[in-house]
Amino acid sequence: MAQVPQTFFDALAVRTWCGLALETLGRAREEIDAINVYPVADGDTGTNLYLTVESAAGAVEAVFAGYAAGPARPAGSGADGPTLADAVRAMAHGALIGARGNSGTILAQLLRGMAQVLAGCESAQAGGHDLRLALRHAADSAREAVAHPVEGTVLTVASAAAASAESAGGDCGTVARAAYAGARTALAETPSRLPVLERAGVVDAGGRGLVAVLGALVETFTGERPRGPAGHAGRVPEARDSGRRAAGAVEAAGRVRAAEVLRAAEALRAPEAPGTAGEHARVVVRPVPEGPRAASATGPEGSGVPGLTAGADHRGTGEPDAPGGGDASHARVETPARAEPLPDAVPVCAEPGEGSGGVDEAGQDGPAFEVIYLLEAGDAAVARLRARLDGLGDSLVVVGGDGLWNVHVHVDDPGAAVEAGIEAGRPYRIRITHFGAGDVHTTGAERPPRERAQRAVVAVVPGEGLAGLYADAGATTVLARPGEPPASGELVQAVRRAHAREVVLLPNDAELRHTAAAAAEQVRTEGVRVALIPTRSAVQGIAALAVHEPERRFDEDVVSMTSAAGATRYAEVTVAEHESWTMAGICQAGDVLGLIDGDVAVIGPDLTTTAETVLERMLAAGGEMVTLVLGEDVPDSVGRHLEARVREGHLAVDTVVYRGGRQGALLLIGVE
Repeated sequence: MAQVPQTFFDALAVRTWCGLALETLGRAREEIDAINVYPVADGDTGTNLYLTVESAAGAVEAVFAGYAAGPARPAGSGADGPTLADAVRAMAHGALIGARGNSGTILAQLLRGMAQVLAGCESAQAGGHDLRLALRHAADSAREAVAHPVEGTVLTVASAAAASAESAGGDCGTVARAAYAGARTALAETPSRLPVLERAGVVDAGGRGLVAVLGALVETFTGERPRGPAGHAGRVPEARDSGRRAAGAVEAAGRVRAAEVLRAAEALRAPEAPGTAGEHARVVVRPVPEGPRAASATGPEGSGVPGLTAGADHRGTGEPDAPGGGDASHARVETPARAEPLPDAVPVCAEPGEGSGGVDEAGQDGPAFEVIYLLEAGDAAVARLRARLDGLGDSLVVVGGDGLWNVHVHVDDPGAAVEAGIEAGRPYRIRITHFGAGDVHTTGAERPPRERAQRAVVAVVPGEGLAGLYADAGATTVLARPGEPPASGELVQAVRRAHAREVVLLPNDAELRHTAAAAAEQVRTEGVRVALIPTRSAVQGIAALAVHEPERRFDEDVVSMTSAAGATRYAEVTVAEHESWTMAGICQAGDVLGLIDGDVAVIGPDLTTTAETVLERMLAAGGEMVTLVLGEDVPDSVGRHLEARVREGHLAVDTVVYRGGRQGALLLIGVE
């Protein structure tokens, strides 16, 4: 964390602000979750805001890390670090791609609006005048992004902050103080502007989160943490009992029935739009969990990877259970097979979206589904998309620009919302969340919480194919997309979804060790027993899952899984992006690299030749089982060829081949 206070708004100030905002939201997350009653009391506004800012902060840190790792620059060149424009653009982009829920999406647009002004500053540092302009543009652009703005929400708080900032003179610290004060005042008045807040006895949760973010801005420029927001930690004093009842609704979100998931699947099987064939193959329909945590896709009681035999296909179909039989709370819905799978569609488990389904302000049933996706499309296509989605549902927020957008809407027909995105451009990272008919939001009756499972496995996986394999083995998965590792908050959410007393956490990446440790530490405070096995590759995680036995004592199971992972050497084959020095010599851009246990060991001309060399080096030290995980663009013939080479040269060694999907590396190799 950079030192405070910061005198000007420069790149370092952006970094400091993001870090402080993340800390502040981390402290306030549970409080904000508890007062979340609008548009639906689903209790995740604080978490969604935290994850949005975590993504923004991670993007800013990546810019600084990239500068630090870059080539040395001449002294006095003025290029000792990223510029203000670099930092604010990274912040805005990180928030956009990581935005969660209604409030998180609006916050992403607020940060983008600020970035548009600050990135245009002629000097390397912005002052109080620039900050005033940035806050005003942020408030206006966020309001424009919402199809039907409602007063008494985060939009009101943002507008009040901008108005107060405009009336203040002086430096960034003075402007930030004024914006914070205006936001606090507006937050305290939100119950009088929105009847649902007044009835519940709470202030707006999204507005409360924005006040926290502005408080971090004050601390950035003054070095002083401002006093807490108005409203007695978010509640109106005279209505605390009502607020508790509203917060109690958070704990009873129901599970969608299998029949309802199947109906959703039919909605998603609409004819593909002209010109979009083969682009979008899989989306996810998920209910909000029954209690504060939800079960894994196939339940945490799975014992090891089923049927791990040579040549077996463990990708799984993800079909929901038949009505009345089994747990359909995490069914995966697949559209008919097309030429090319949907990139980055969330497999198995995506976070419950904020404000999905439930009861609207008048007490009538609202739309049953929340649909969120990133969209690559032009401005004209997005304008048409807004009009179409506005006719399908409510809570429509479309943020972004320059060809990349984040779309959020509540609808009863999720298939139509997705098809609208397909017609507009290329949607991906599609998340569909469903509140089951008959939950507390629609009936007012509270169902008893579901019993926790005894043990679960939570694993980070680099591709959709591996996600299916891990889910078939009973694990709750978190998808790590190429270049976008999951944040600690996402791991915490996954552990909560697993809904177990004991959890084994598999990060499957050396660089995620500290992130996973932070997540484990946080959930331990919630009474969950967590063991972190420091797996460095997904193939080590497969080995650990293969010996997982939930019936054993927890310590014995962890020791066995750790031993299996540690006995598995791992490698990957990838393509060099630029010229670089390696342990195997100098590589050129486009060379195929074979990394063994994290170090470059082979530089080859093509995938097959390099993979053969890597396998021979690994098997020279012995081995009983070879695991090959093929990337999305690698043909099956490569797997068959390598399997044949192992069989020819090592008769006692078995080989199993999986499809990994968009996993980053061309090939993952494990030798046990």
